[in-house]
Amino acid sequence: MEDLHAMHYLSLFSGIGGFELGIGNRANCVGFSEIDCHAEKIYRRHFPEHRNFGDITTIDPADLPHLDLIVGGFPCQPFSSAGKQLGFADARGTLFFDIARITRKRQPRLLLLENVKGLLSHDHGHTFAAILTTLDELGYDCQWQVLNSKDYGVPQNRERLFIVGCLRGTPRPEVFPLAGGNKKAGLRIKTIAHMRRYRCSYQTVDETGISPTLVTERQPCVIVPEATKEGYAKACVGQSINLAVPNSQTRRGRVSDIAHTLDTGMQQNTLTENAPVRRLTPTECERLQGFPDGWTKGASDTQRYKMLGNAVTVNVVRAIASRIA
Repeated sequence: MEDLHAMHYLSLFSGIGGFELGIGNRANCVGFSEIDCHAEKIYRRHFPEHRNFGDITTIDPADLPHLDLIVGGFPCQPFSSAGKQLGFADARGTLFFDIARITRKRQPRLLLLENVKGLLSHDHGHTFAAILTTLDELGYDCQWQVLNSKDYGVPQNRERLFIVGCLRGTPRPEVFPLAGGNKKAGLRIKTIAHMRRYRCSYQTVDETGISPTLVTERQPCVIVPEATKEGYAKACVGQSINLAVPNSQTRRGRVSDIAHTLDTGMQQNTLTENAPVRRLTPTECERLQGFPDGWTKGASDTQRYKMLGNAVTVNVVRAIASRIA
């Protein structure tokens, strides 16, 4: 098998460089593609030597250097359960075919693509079948698996689909199935204060939302409305509280010992010992995605939340890259 250290890869939909950070010095990045000016600014600060080839729809494959690998998390909103699930009817959904267009011309030995788990079931599986058929016609055999970030050292429940394509006739790495590692590792890192379980007092909740903070003999807690038999959940210090779609009549699981999936609107909150319910900070979100503290520093909090919500979890990419090597 080819030494990954000698490989050259192109990063598409690069965002703030999650794939690059996860791959590290295992391979050489020959360039990236990103059109969001805020993400590009962060990316360039960390990888100033990388060339931006710009909008993927305008990339001429003939302008690209030799490629052994293409990586990228193509836009997930067309397939996400949190969106309208328009799939290829959404213009962003068609960007996969730009990956196919570049792949057809450059024929890299490997592909590493990421998307939401909902891609598997979108349009009763027809969308995913179309993607696999396209890659098959381009000469690639595919393996895939849904991986959860919480299994790779960060306390975030984030399920994502990873697809590895291998050009037929070339050495094929057996990447999947990939074990989840130590599921308890990382759950005590300084991401959300303490992450401890506490006994909570009982209080009913009205239709206005979260109840006032309750102080027990040990720690404060709050009552969060959700669609359960009881009609609420109790959140204690250090737990994650998801306040997305506050008026939903069907939402469950708003309270968890580990963070919910980060989104671009940043609806993740927590309860601290000396303060009311608050949003997670950008630094906490960086940690939940496996980035070093301050990776997105310099942008507004709104943009930092957006970029981190769109990012790939670095730890997961690192685990996959170790299997490709």
